[in-house]
Amino acid sequence: MLDKLAQLTIHRPRRLLIGALLVVVIAGAAAAGLMSRLTMGGWDVPGSESDHAASVLKDTFRHNDPNLVLLVTDQRGVDDPAVATAGEALTKRLAAERGVSDVASYWSAGKPAVMRGVNGDKALITGHIDGDFDVALKKVKELAPAYNGTVDGLTVRLGGAEQMWNENLTQATNDATLADTVVFPLVLIILILIFGSVIAALLPLAVATVTIVGSMGIFWALTFGFDLSNFVLNTATFVGMGLAIDYSLLIVSRFREERRRDLSDAEAIRATVRTAGRTVVFSAVCVAVAFCALLVVPFPFFASLAIGGIATTLFAAAAAITIVPALIMVLGPRLEKLRVPGLKQRDMSEESHFWRRIATWVMRRPVLVSTVVLAVLVLMGLPALGMNLRLQDEQVLPPSAGSAQVVQVVRQEFGTKESEAIRVVAPGTGDPARLTGEISGYAKQLSTLPDVARVDSLAGSFAGGALVAGPTPESQRFAAKDGTHLAVIPGVDGHSSAGAELVRAVRAAQAPFPVLVGGAPAVAVDTFDRLGDALPLAIIVLVLSMFVLLFLLTGSVLLPIKAIALTTLSLTATFGALVFIFQDGHLRWLIGDFTVTGAIIWTVPIILFAMAFGLSMDYQVFIMSRIKEEKDRGKDNDTAVVDGLARTGRVVTYAALVISTVCAVWVTSGIGYMKSFGIGIPLAIILDATIVRGTLLPAFMKLLGNANWWAPRPLRLLHARFGLHEHVEAPAAAEPKAKVTT
Repeated sequence: MLDKLAQLTIHRPRRLLIGALLVVVIAGAAAAGLMSRLTMGGWDVPGSESDHAASVLKDTFRHNDPNLVLLVTDQRGVDDPAVATAGEALTKRLAAERGVSDVASYWSAGKPAVMRGVNGDKALITGHIDGDFDVALKKVKELAPAYNGTVDGLTVRLGGAEQMWNENLTQATNDATLADTVVFPLVLIILILIFGSVIAALLPLAVATVTIVGSMGIFWALTFGFDLSNFVLNTATFVGMGLAIDYSLLIVSRFREERRRDLSDAEAIRATVRTAGRTVVFSAVCVAVAFCALLVVPFPFFASLAIGGIATTLFAAAAAITIVPALIMVLGPRLEKLRVPGLKQRDMSEESHFWRRIATWVMRRPVLVSTVVLAVLVLMGLPALGMNLRLQDEQVLPPSAGSAQVVQVVRQEFGTKESEAIRVVAPGTGDPARLTGEISGYAKQLSTLPDVARVDSLAGSFAGGALVAGPTPESQRFAAKDGTHLAVIPGVDGHSSAGAELVRAVRAAQAPFPVLVGGAPAVAVDTFDRLGDALPLAIIVLVLSMFVLLFLLTGSVLLPIKAIALTTLSLTATFGALVFIFQDGHLRWLIGDFTVTGAIIWTVPIILFAMAFGLSMDYQVFIMSRIKEEKDRGKDNDTAVVDGLARTGRVVTYAALVISTVCAVWVTSGIGYMKSFGIGIPLAIILDATIVRGTLLPAFMKLLGNANWWAPRPLRLLHARFGLHEHVEAPAAAEPKAKVTT
């Protein structure tokens, strides 16, 4: 297939480029309608106990946890008659909004203390926006202008879970727009420094543009069969750009090398597509497999991310192996137009004397070097042992965000954690009025559990094993025709490890009737339990798939194990750095302010592992394929390693620099977990492209010697039939064409 593609590129380059342009135009037209077809959700835990409890609460009790909060402030005091009148009117106004239910306020609920600030100048109005994630998000966007600022003489600030997501996604969109405006010029400058020519530097960016637009067109088509998250837009922009440029650099580098062998343009293109083109395809498969591991994680968001990542990666490879050779054939010497005066052209295809010296020096003292470097990486990774995970909340936002400020005021001045209540649901019990004694005893028992502030029930409110408030008409909200429920109010952060332990304690407590335990803290527990069950399988799928692919590349049993181990080691060091920075709160002066919660947002290590693992293996494929090619030319192990590292030195260094720059732009985000990606992905790539490549890889290959290439005979025969072979024989006859200087 690659030979046919090479022939098409050589003989019909303009037709190929016209076809690519048509694809971009069609994809661009389709992508215009993409945003309206993407979902903002995908974070739920379908089939879990908390999910079942939420369904029963909604269907049987018509109860929904508040996801909308209005913080009302007035210096006259919330009990002032004028303020109370305005507050009641505001409550009725919110309740009359279509799609908003369960509205209650300090004034409408009988002036409960938990809805009044300690200073008496603040009060709360709560409600629930009905519908799924996307519907609720659209509604809160409609409500925000009318319920922020001065409303009927009261100072009002809008908060709650839906507003948090609204501000989160708005901030992410603004950050992405800023990143896009920064990253293209920045990458162009780097490419100009690499090539010395503006036209040559635009070639990889052209492939990146085709990849981004084409990927979005594919996403639009996929939305007719799958629910895709809006996060795939980031995947197309940053992963697509990074891989497209990486692959373009590799192909240009190989073309220049083939040209130095005195091959004609056509022969050089053919050899490039057969070798570097095959490496690009193989590398893309490895990256796609890394994304495939996310399909095992049972959350719709990760499946969406996996589908988007796979589509983007494969499209980037297809664009690189077709458009780059075609542009080289069409542009010819014009690639060197618009050269920057005084800027030296850097030929990536020439071997790097720096990396040759490093590899030679390391292979003379492999034990010492590997011991020291392993110790450093292990030391960097130690903080990862203390990694804590938490769900996303308002604390991922910058402190200036309105919903974050509302939550902080509620925590400081209201002293209640109603929004973090653990919901204990008992459906099918019969008339709850006949179970008052059982309900009272159960509520009393739950109130004695550590870290429980209060338990509200049909039988009243309990704290510390005692009744602190008898039943009121408001208590009837805990009753239905055929069931009851209780609200366990935690005395700790419901999203913390202490909150998780409380959920487990409530579930372990003996109940007089069958119960389901839900609420936000229980959702967190179910999320992490489901995650813990799925991750081992995802890791097994990833490791086995990578082993098979790398075996097909190298024909060795030991080299795939080594590559996977080294990549995992660099990722562990990266996780340690993330814990040190974002969980423990160090280096905020360097990367920008963020809220320290003592935990990492749960999606960060999963996404980072898949993306960074795939991108790191991308460079492993670049390097190992070249070392294998040198070995196939008859060189001994040590010479093949040194020559392979020297001849991939520049292209891997430049590729790592470009993709690290692309991802590092995320550090400018105001959202904490986006900053994590901006630090984590570049750090993993840099560690892999420098320390692992320059020290551990040559050291281990020196120590293993010829055992590097060992495989049992059945596997050797398998590789001989199906494996990847980079070596290309010199052509029998040269095709007379003008040579291209690139």
